Amino acid sequence: MILAAGRGERMRPLTDSLPKPLLTAGGVTLIEHQLKNLARAGFIDIVINHAYLGALIENALGTGERYGVNIQYSPEQVVLETAGGIANALPLLTDQSSNQPFLVVNADIYCEMDYVSLLPVMKAMQLERAQLAHLVLVDNPPHHAEGDFALQNNQLLSTGSNRLTFSGIGIYQAKLFSTIKPGLAVKLAPLLRQAIEEGKVSGEYFCGQWIDVGTPERLEALDKQLNSQSEIK
Repeated sequence: MILAAGRGERMRPLTDSLPKPLLTAGGVTLIEHQLKNLARAGFIDIVINHAYLGALIENALGTGERYGVNIQYSPEQVVLETAGGIANALPLLTDQSSNQPFLVVNADIYCEMDYVSLLPVMKAMQLERAQLAHLVLVDNPPHHAEGDFALQNNQLLSTGSNRLTFSGIGIYQAKLFSTIKPGLAVKLAPLLRQAIEEGKVSGEYFCGQWIDVGTPERLEALDKQLNSQSEIK
C-alpha cells in the first residue's frame, strides 16, 4: 500500500492545485519513485489511498500497467489518518483468513532501500502471528532530531537512548487494525506504541539515503540531486 491521502499543507503553494504525491523530483513524481521501487522488488498488487485531489492521482497512474503493477484505489471522503486509511483499505490489501502481512510506504518519501530485503521479514511474520508490525528506522533528520523509537536486538522500544526515526516504511498484520471501524480517522502512533509495549513490533535500521520530502526546500534539493545524478549517467 502507498499512503497518498495527505493534504500537503507544508508544500503550499505547490499543492494548491496538485496532490503532493504528484510533485516531481528528477523528472519523476514522488509516487512514481515508490511504484518503481516496489515493482523492482516484485510487489505487483498495489493499493493507493487518496483524498485531496485524488482523481488527479488516478488519472496520472491509471491501472499501473505501464509500471508493471496492478493498482487499486481506496478513496477517502475525508483524510482518515494513517491507521484509519489502512483499516479502510484492508479488504483490498489482504484476505484476513490467510494472515498475510502487507507492506505500507509513504508516498512523500524518497528512499533507496531495496524492498527485496523485506520479503523474508514478511514470510517470517506470516508464520509468527504474534508479531503485529515491523518498522524500518533511519537516522534522525534535522527537522526530527528527537527521533521516534529505540531499537534493541531488532525489537522496538518506546523509550531508550539512540532513538531513531520511523521511515514511513512498515510491514503490518491486519489484526493490528482490527478494532478500527471503516471510515474513522485514527492515527497510527498510538496503535504502534501499544503493540510495542506488548513486545509485538520488530524493526531494522536502514543507513542508506532516505528523505522526508515534506517541504518545498527539501523537494528542490532532491530534484537538484537526482538531476545531477542523471547528468552524470
